[in-house]
Amino acid sequence: MASHKSALKRVRQTHKRAALNRAHRARLRHQIRKLRLALAAKDSAQAQSLLAPTISLIDHMMRKRILHPNTAARYKSRLTLRVNAVAKA
Repeated sequence: MASHKSALKRVRQTHKRAALNRAHRARLRHQIRKLRLALAAKDSAQAQSLLAPTISLIDHMMRKRILHPNTAARYKSRLTLRVNAVAKA
């Protein structure tokens, strides 16, 4: 265990940031899950309405370094392709 004040502070900060990151990641996963459920149900209207907030949240998490930029781009690309495919069908 850390013994000086600065090391104890770093431990507190690390725990606090890890908890925030965990909450952000969970929020992102829930949003993506909602969109994927709408796609699985072939609900074009709901999928279209969920796409913009989901992409916005993915971008936000990328800026916060929760997601790697390439991972964010991959998610956005694949989700958009799936929403477009459901809209055509």
